[in-house]
Amino acid sequence: MTMTYYTLGNSGLRVSRLALGTMTFGKEWGWGADRDTARAIFDAYVEAGGNVFDTADLYTDGTAEAWLGEFIAERGLRDTAVIASKFTMNMQPGNPNAGGNGRKNIMRAVDASLKRLGTDYIDLYLMHVWDRLTPAEEVMRTLDDLVRMGKVRHVGLSDVPAWYAGRAQAIAELRGYEPVSALQLEYSLAERAIENEFVPFGTRHGAGIMVWSPLAGGLLSGKYRPAQTGNGRLDGFRNSTHPGFQKFTQRNWAIVAELEKVASEVGRSMPQVALNWVATQPGIATVILGATTLSQMHDNLGALDFEIPKAHRDRLERASRTPAPFPYSYFGSQIQARVTGGATTGDKPPNYVSPVLIEGESASVSTN
Repeated sequence: MTMTYYTLGNSGLRVSRLALGTMTFGKEWGWGADRDTARAIFDAYVEAGGNVFDTADLYTDGTAEAWLGEFIAERGLRDTAVIASKFTMNMQPGNPNAGGNGRKNIMRAVDASLKRLGTDYIDLYLMHVWDRLTPAEEVMRTLDDLVRMGKVRHVGLSDVPAWYAGRAQAIAELRGYEPVSALQLEYSLAERAIENEFVPFGTRHGAGIMVWSPLAGGLLSGKYRPAQTGNGRLDGFRNSTHPGFQKFTQRNWAIVAELEKVASEVGRSMPQVALNWVATQPGIATVILGATTLSQMHDNLGALDFEIPKAHRDRLERASRTPAPFPYSYFGSQIQARVTGGATTGDKPPNYVSPVLIEGESASVSTN
């Protein structure tokens, strides 16, 4: 395959459209890849041209960061690699300040991650999850300090409310802090909620979306069936309340059935079609792959070598579409007609030129 790259949000950081997730590096959580398999997955990804490596201090109790740092060093890739890591989660029971998004924990966490990774800077440092407590002002000031100290190059947010992301970006703009360049969020045919707020926010305010769980925890790989149980990761969470693994619903089984038909008709695997759909949606900068075997990685890396025909894409859209929640359900054609007085309006075309005059040139203004 030929890997292509996008700049991440409004930053100048170039990232491959497929990223390598390392949550599967290590078996501390009861599933995942052993060291040799993880290295083979890493090598296959690098040889395909991938440059984004997503990890976190929590992943497999620190093993993921340690192995990733070693694999990068072994191949001399530090200048090539874009390392993304995250803070928030607590790995010290009984110590309330060893987790969360306060300044004390962020400063502690970044130094611990740098040590495990064996590097002196992290390319993209993200808040892992909203702690429902720490003000955005404290988070953004601390992240900006890390950038100024040289420990971090760019910053991002993962698993936060849209209003919090908007406030954080506004604070950064107002105070001259390092802006939010990335939003890391769950997105797949089975989970499309980010389309209402996060995609518009990201595209309008300079934050590229990094997708996690593009296969809905493996549901869209085709290995799960409604009437069957096995030893897959989702099977282990059937009776769990973990929000990221509650995928066995009638709606999702209908999506799986349509995805299987589309994949068969276009001559591609179900994971490839599901990944292709996600990667080519608006606002998506990169899609995180979470393979546990080398064969899975090879299959995933072929996800961008084709285009889903429009008719098939429309079928996936119909099968996975979710009703817009209020207030988006309110902003339909009838309301817009009352807003515009019935005049036809629309978004600016892709080639719209802003009426900014450059000395010695005339401006061509497109209106609609």
